[in-house]
Amino acid sequence: MSIRRKHSASSERSSHSDDFAATPLVQYADESLATHSASTRPLAHEKETTRMDKFRAWFVSQARYSPARLALGIFALIIAVITGLLCLPFASVSTRSASFVDILFTAVSAVCVTGLTTVDTATHWTVFGQVVIAMGIMIGGLGVMTLASILGFAVSRHLGLTQRMLAAQETKSDGLGQITGLLKAVIATSLVGELLLFLVFLPRFLTMGEGVLHSLWEALFMAISVFNNAGFVILVGGLAPHVSDWWMLAPIALGTFTGAIGFPVIQDLAHRWRTPQKWALHTKLTLSVYVSLIFIGAVLFALTEWTNPETLGALPVPSRILNALLSGVNTRSSGLSAVDVGVMRPQTHFVQDILMMIGGGSASTAGGVKVTTFAILVLAVIAEARGDQDIETFGRRIAPSVVRLAVAVSLLGLAMVAVSVVILLSLTNYSLDTILFETISAFATVGLSTGITATLPPLAKYVLIALMFAGRTGSMTVAAALALRERSRVIRMPEERPIIG
Repeated sequence: MSIRRKHSASSERSSHSDDFAATPLVQYADESLATHSASTRPLAHEKETTRMDKFRAWFVSQARYSPARLALGIFALIIAVITGLLCLPFASVSTRSASFVDILFTAVSAVCVTGLTTVDTATHWTVFGQVVIAMGIMIGGLGVMTLASILGFAVSRHLGLTQRMLAAQETKSDGLGQITGLLKAVIATSLVGELLLFLVFLPRFLTMGEGVLHSLWEALFMAISVFNNAGFVILVGGLAPHVSDWWMLAPIALGTFTGAIGFPVIQDLAHRWRTPQKWALHTKLTLSVYVSLIFIGAVLFALTEWTNPETLGALPVPSRILNALLSGVNTRSSGLSAVDVGVMRPQTHFVQDILMMIGGGSASTAGGVKVTTFAILVLAVIAEARGDQDIETFGRRIAPSVVRLAVAVSLLGLAMVAVSVVILLSLTNYSLDTILFETISAFATVGLSTGITATLPPLAKYVLIALMFAGRTGSMTVAAALALRERSRVIRMPEERPIIG
């Protein structure tokens, strides 16, 4: 075995990072709690403050040692609250509420910003129920790790180092000192994006003659659903009556794109929009790959469906182009389609399977394994084919640890989809093509459906529920766990190359 020495990393770290490395996280928590406990408080508030101190200490401990468990717990708690609210009698139009599995399915689909439904959102739920769904979409769109950081901020009035580490995993930010500002940017970006979409949709809904209040609510719900790539629609008949409506579908495509590229990309563009050469590598990779996949998806959709009389074949040419462009975007996560997915050709479904699995940008409202993960894998193949020692792009070198993480996330996603497909095929009589499409749509939190979701047996619905939850949190928490487990070893085993291929 060979021995390698550890090298000092002081030249590569800032003074803040040195302090962080030299002092255990638990000590930061203890010092914070000691300072807080030493302050003078009124006697009436001592008990309440003590409980707050205990909760804060527990939170810091969980964030330090079990970040994935903390994130999943918060996410599950949100789903439980949304489920409980949807169980209320006045949440549904009918006096007889939906079954528990359908209510849970709706809650998970909303919080995981998926859009798959087992009951019609427009006709089954009351305005209260739709408001609850919209709340679940907004909270889920912010991201589970970001929510953990916001909770920590609310408890301690500032973001400690452990909370900053949690937020860094979700927002993919390298600087711990930038997390507070980035969290504010996440919330501000969401609200501004939803507001702009609302202002664009509102005039169109007002022209439908359904009343001002009703139009206001439909425009607001649509804005929330589109920006968060949720795929829920409260229009009776869905988007099918608007298949040729540029005023409706064009904002959906633009809003989906904005929500799916990711908050770090939006912030980078906002700060350096005049100097593209200074964009971060993540921004360049996300935009170049995402836009390329939109173009490829739109072209392939047009080629496979142009003559299909049940989809594009019956539409005028401008409407065909519009829906092809929307298809290039909606397969990334939004799942909003004005064309019936169930009557599309098998080759179209296969192309959409691939695009859905890739998904959108990291730290975005989109799902899938993410476009940067796909880009890293493609770059690794190109580098190997050329015989290059390093993986390089845009004048930067990709670290081997990033490649390993991309492989791990991709294989984990494929494994979850494969297991779910086998289970669903055993529980139903549907074809592999249909089951595979529905399964990938659930894992990638897209929401496109061939129409079989509502007809699935209860056990199959629970499988999709678990898949939506895992798809939204799985790759994210695994990436966080792997990143926090990264360690340097003094002793390394001898190198040997097995035969590949």
